[in-house]
Amino acid sequence: MRHSALLIVVATALVALPSLAADPVPEIERGAAPPQAVGAAHTLRTIPEACARLEGAFTGQADAPYRFAVVRTSPNCQPRARFVDAAEAKPSTGTGWVFNDLIRVPNASCQTQQAVVRVWRKPLAHAQATERDGQGQMRVYLEQMRKEAEAGKLDAVPLFAASMSVEGLPCGG
Repeated sequence: MRHSALLIVVATALVALPSLAADPVPEIERGAAPPQAVGAAHTLRTIPEACARLEGAFTGQADAPYRFAVVRTSPNCQPRARFVDAAEAKPSTGTGWVFNDLIRVPNASCQTQQAVVRVWRKPLAHAQATERDGQGQMRVYLEQMRKEAEAGKLDAVPLFAASMSVEGLPCGG
C-alpha cells in the first residue's frame, strides 16, 4: 500500500512538471534565480565568447508576460561565437547541439508563474571529435580540416541559441 502511494506521488509530480521530465540534463546545473519584479530588467546570463548577455523582464501583460532579448555586451567586443535564432536552428541533442543551461526565473508578484530559458551551444565540428591517438591526445590535422572546410562540413565559429517560455498558471490582473 505504501509503495503505491509513493508511486502516485512521483507520477503526479512528473505530470505536473512535464518540461522538467522532457529536458535533457544541462551542462550547467543551477537552482532557480531569485524572483523578479514586474518591469525590472535583469540579466539571465552573460556569454563572453558571443559578446552577448541574455536579458529578461516580466511585463505584467497577459498576452506576453515575459520579454526576452539577446543584448550585445560591448561594441568593442570581438565575438568568438555567435547567437542564432533558436526557432530557425531547432537545436536538439541529435544534431550536434549541446543542452548548455536551463534558467528558471520566478515572477515575484505571481508565484505560480516562471520564465524558463533554455540555452544550447553547438561547438565546432572538429571540437566534437572524440577519437584520440595512442597517447590519449586529440589531434587536429591542417590538411584534413582544410578539406572539411572546403566541403562545407565545418562551422566558422561555435553557435549559441536560446529559447524562452513562460510556465505555470497565469495570474489575474
